[in-house]
Amino acid sequence: MKRLFILFSAMLVCISSNAHPQPDHAITRLSSDAFKQHNLPFSQAVRVNDILYLSGELGVIPGQLKLVEGGVIPETRQALENIKNTLERFGSGMDNVIKCTLFLADIKEWGAVNKVYIEYFKQGLPARSAIAGSGLGLGGRVEIECIALAPNAQHQSPAG
Repeated sequence: MKRLFILFSAMLVCISSNAHPQPDHAITRLSSDAFKQHNLPFSQAVRVNDILYLSGELGVIPGQLKLVEGGVIPETRQALENIKNTLERFGSGMDNVIKCTLFLADIKEWGAVNKVYIEYFKQGLPARSAIAGSGLGLGGRVEIECIALAPNAQHQSPAG
């Protein structure tokens, strides 16, 4: 019985040490130099192994905290361009997007957003959720966040 207890205890130690991998190098917080200049309270992206989690993107003019003009369609296009650029900067691309979440100021604009959205996923549509809420950042009409496979992320520099 004592041997059985020791064997069981040893197995538990092995299982628990494998269940909680050491986070030394597993998490990398990424932001370009241009993004850092805005002093925002979040990272532009976080890489965990080969998965890249992007913060929500608004339809802002690159390098500025100002929305493009024209409403939900130009904002959606610019948000997706910003996502595309961020993915490429950190070793991924639109073809590697696994999941998107869309936040809309008005759910009635869902159809207009979809028309632009599908243009950016030529190799297949990722899983997606869309919700409407009020008070998006900078008064935006749409915000989009993504999760993507980033097999080349370890070779990319966050500068730029």
